[in-house]
Amino acid sequence: MKNDDNMLSRLISSFKVLPGIGEKTAQRMAFYLLEKNRLGGKELSRNLLESMSHIKNCQDCRNFTEDTFCSICSNEKRDSDMLCIVESPTDVVAIENSGSFSGYYFVLMGRLSPIDGVGPNEIGIDSLKRMIDKRRPKEIIIATSPTVEGDATAFYIGEQFKNHSIKVSRIAYGVPMGGELEYVDNTTLGRSIKGRRELE
Repeated sequence: MKNDDNMLSRLISSFKVLPGIGEKTAQRMAFYLLEKNRLGGKELSRNLLESMSHIKNCQDCRNFTEDTFCSICSNEKRDSDMLCIVESPTDVVAIENSGSFSGYYFVLMGRLSPIDGVGPNEIGIDSLKRMIDKRRPKEIIIATSPTVEGDATAFYIGEQFKNHSIKVSRIAYGVPMGGELEYVDNTTLGRSIKGRRELE
């Protein structure tokens, strides 16, 4: 829109912060809420404000939570012998939905990518080591995405614990190369978890 200072233009622009949302889609979203669902828009704005203000990272696993520790880390019925390392909170949701894993998680919040300035500190390797010292799992399952960066991250994590008395495994390649875990169907993801292999 020509006048970028008016309220409608700012509303449209605010939708463009979402991935994959361009000018036309943002415009459709804004007009839909204004024309047909103002109550829904108000609820959306309230939930966004509350979520951005109160959702934080779990002090143990770094997953999203409103509390100091997330519901998974707080659940003493989970299998403490197993720790699954994933790239993002969406991967936790995907694996939980597959029903194939009952242990604990650690969320890297990314993957190693030196060209983008993402190193071990950015993915929380020190926090991971502290969690492993606290939980003392018998097996670490590395469930990073099967991309070049995901493989590099898995190899780096495996190297950190190769001299520990912990089995380190990588999920099987039931998920497509170059794919993201959040887009993989539950059955394929479940088979990948069950068909994991030990890192050499």
